[in-house]
Amino acid sequence: MNTAQLKKDVSPYEKSNVITSVLQLLNTIPPFILLWAAAYLSLSVSYWLALPFILAAAGFVIRTFIIFHDCCHQSFFKSRRANEIVGTITGILTLFPYHQWKHSHSIHHSTSSNLDKRGVGDMWLLTVDEYIAASRWKRLYYRIYRNPLVMFGIGPFAIFLIEYRFNRKGARSAERRNTWITNVGIAVLYGTLIWMIGWKDFLLVQAPVFWISGIAGIWLFYVQHQFEDSYFENEEEWSYVKAAVEGSSYYKLPRLLQWMTGNIGFHHVHHLSPRVPNYLLEKAHESVTPLQRATTITLSTSFGALRFKLWDEQNRTFVTFGHIKGLIAQSKTAKIEAKTRKKDEVA
Repeated sequence: MNTAQLKKDVSPYEKSNVITSVLQLLNTIPPFILLWAAAYLSLSVSYWLALPFILAAAGFVIRTFIIFHDCCHQSFFKSRRANEIVGTITGILTLFPYHQWKHSHSIHHSTSSNLDKRGVGDMWLLTVDEYIAASRWKRLYYRIYRNPLVMFGIGPFAIFLIEYRFNRKGARSAERRNTWITNVGIAVLYGTLIWMIGWKDFLLVQAPVFWISGIAGIWLFYVQHQFEDSYFENEEEWSYVKAAVEGSSYYKLPRLLQWMTGNIGFHHVHHLSPRVPNYLLEKAHESVTPLQRATTITLSTSFGALRFKLWDEQNRTFVTFGHIKGLIAQSKTAKIEAKTRKKDEVA
């Protein structure tokens, strides 16, 4: 894989278009507001009538997040100031502080698939050897963390409502200030809506909108890096380009879902070049032949990724907890035998 040539081939798509970006804002934010209002108005008739509007509004929250995401990469507008302003506003709508998320996500991009640099901006992942060597409590905690009901059920509340409401240790003043601006913005927005329509109706609409979009967001992040033949290497063997093209999938979604998720299914293109705006990712994928060799997963096949729990370094694949039961038993037997030998030697 010619790294220099691949980056050169993608470079023509690393240019945002202000008209396209503004049009995307117009076909995302106003529809979201209208759908949210329609869901609220439908409550007086039936909650069942409100549910389709709630589901659609959640989809537009995801699309709003993609705009926020592009702003963090400085790919939505050429102007850094414009990206910061739009990023902060869309961050309030999606509950993400612009500077804080930008920091952690940039680390994710520079360390993705690097086994020696896990822990910031990514999901907790243990290798088979690490899991076997871990204490019983750490294994239990990891199993709870990787349980789909916890990851996708509790995850949105833990991440969006709690984790991102506080500044990280060592954050600079601009980042700290932006986090509090985001928190105040959320409080004002939510407070105003509660004042206007009441807290019960607000929660009946916003809670499921938030939860559904949160589940979808975590799922997209999960499935586009954790597929069976993904790529993980230690620092000395790690390659940025391989991590992008082989460690990020092409999530081939139906056209409507592709549009709603801002083309983020072309995740391999995005990781290779984060400066490509979301509306040019598909063109880059279609124009650069090597990118078309990225692992392709579909909506139906992607759910198999829920089985993947640990990375097997030896076989270079994801495995289930059940797959390593025998290895754990062998490890326990070996430890017992070692202790027995040590006692015999002392005696």
